[in-house]
Amino acid sequence: MSDPIPFDKIRIRSGFWADKQKLVRDVTLDSVYDRFYETGRIGAFEMDYKKGDPGQPHFFWDSDVAKWMESVAYLTRQSPMPEEEARVDHLVDCIERGRIKEGPYKGYFNIYFQCVQPDMIFKDRDCHELYCAGHLLEAALAYERATGKDKFLSLMIDYMKLIKRVFMDEGSADFSSPGHEEIELALVKLHDRTKDEQWLDLARFFVEKRGLGSKPGKDSIHSHYSQDHLPAREQLTAWGHAVRACYFYCAMADVAKRTGDEGLLHACKSLFDNISQRKMYITGSIGSTAAGESFEEDFKLPNDTAYAETCAALALALFARRMACLDSDSKYADVAERVIYNGFLSGLSMDGTSFFYENAQQIDLRDRVRRPGVHFPITSRVKVFGCSCCPPNITRFIPSIGDFMYRYDGSGVWVEQFMDSEADVNGVRIEQSTRYPFEGRVDITVSAVTTLHVRVPGWCEEYAIYKNGTAVNAAPLRGYLTVTADAGDVITFAPVIGPKLNFADNRVEADRGLAAVSYGPFVMCAEGVDNEHLAEAVLTGKGFSVTDGVFGLPAVVADARPSPLKMIPYHAFANRGDTDMKIWIPYEKKE
Repeated sequence: MSDPIPFDKIRIRSGFWADKQKLVRDVTLDSVYDRFYETGRIGAFEMDYKKGDPGQPHFFWDSDVAKWMESVAYLTRQSPMPEEEARVDHLVDCIERGRIKEGPYKGYFNIYFQCVQPDMIFKDRDCHELYCAGHLLEAALAYERATGKDKFLSLMIDYMKLIKRVFMDEGSADFSSPGHEEIELALVKLHDRTKDEQWLDLARFFVEKRGLGSKPGKDSIHSHYSQDHLPAREQLTAWGHAVRACYFYCAMADVAKRTGDEGLLHACKSLFDNISQRKMYITGSIGSTAAGESFEEDFKLPNDTAYAETCAALALALFARRMACLDSDSKYADVAERVIYNGFLSGLSMDGTSFFYENAQQIDLRDRVRRPGVHFPITSRVKVFGCSCCPPNITRFIPSIGDFMYRYDGSGVWVEQFMDSEADVNGVRIEQSTRYPFEGRVDITVSAVTTLHVRVPGWCEEYAIYKNGTAVNAAPLRGYLTVTADAGDVITFAPVIGPKLNFADNRVEADRGLAAVSYGPFVMCAEGVDNEHLAEAVLTGKGFSVTDGVFGLPAVVADARPSPLKMIPYHAFANRGDTDMKIWIPYEKKE
């Protein structure tokens, strides 16, 4: 097993992800706050709503704002944001004033249940009660780490003591486990921060309670949807709501790592393989149907009606990062990379102000007219949703993207992702100098004797590795190249980046006879705005050229008929007005 290096030990200096972090800091964070203010989410923390007033708070508003608060903490960790920090402090003051002060629910805070349904506290499993508590706890942990202010965390610890008493010690709640998993992840983080075993015990309690069919409370949702159909160790295939599922699998992995539970580890490995090999789009998106925002049966991956929620892709990346620490195989970082450059990032517009909840895997505007009543993903990002979980998930994920770069164990440092950066890895300074993902060369410099395990990306067919300019003979083991470096040495990893044809498993009916083009970690797509004959396009070979595309991204021109096909990175689609889009194109193999 290995341990991850947290993002706040890493400074991303320049390049692709530095630009995205700047966009979130300068534009997206305030844009999300403004929308949350306009829609009443921020004001709801004043706890002054009375029944019959307009603008009734929704049961997930706490979590939306909590993720925004967590985003501020992550960005503040990188450099001060005094105005946003003051906004968080105000919200924390609101929580302190608004929480229940006395009685059996002392320490409780939930806007919806206190203001709208006070008689249903810990009785309604459907309404995200523990999910909201979990996000508030994660925000509090992040804020204390970033600012040193401990009031928020102190309030949340009081809340967690209440939850532990009601659910674990007394069993007095009307349900046994969360309807929407998330609090488990937060509790493990609290355990890691405080070293207090009761929080790991509570996280494990919620994991263990699933599938036992006990005390469902008010719950209108079927068991597969909320991963309550089997005990955790017997869940070997992914089912139900894709976000809930992957948050739950994260919790299983977290508990397995800290307790050595082999049954949970076996289930996690099986679940990951089931998702990545049978239920994942080429973009790393998951959750193929709008019916329950859920996984479907193996290999059922329709492109035209794909749901592919942004939060689900994010949750899969989090699961993959945890699995890498449990089982050092490059397949986990490969999936994380596929997600972060494609199925997650497509959720954010290039100008940083608008979002996708669902991420289309294909758009045919005429087909949408021909098939009324069919649920298709929207074709233009919007600034806010009624269910606005994705925007603040984006604003907290991009600032913490460095979490995916490194992990370490007794054998050395595992180099998982490539970004121009400086890092402190257990007292060793590691620098990456690179223009990845646009160019393949990555120069890695270390300040002390270090063994590096450098991932060879799954998309990579040709590469070289050098030590101080001299080629190194290193064979990959489970997808990694192992090289030992002395202080000041430069290890150069040079994967060859270029366009590549990809073919789906033949059991994916939607993709038979089709091919997709990738460029390094980017999945490419073709849009009607660039291609007059997109509907009739057929790829005719492996001839490609690479040109400058829109938004400063590379474009690939592929051999096709009736005319060459121009393709851009998938995550940048739908930024130039409504237009057709395809990832998978009919392919005519040349002999």
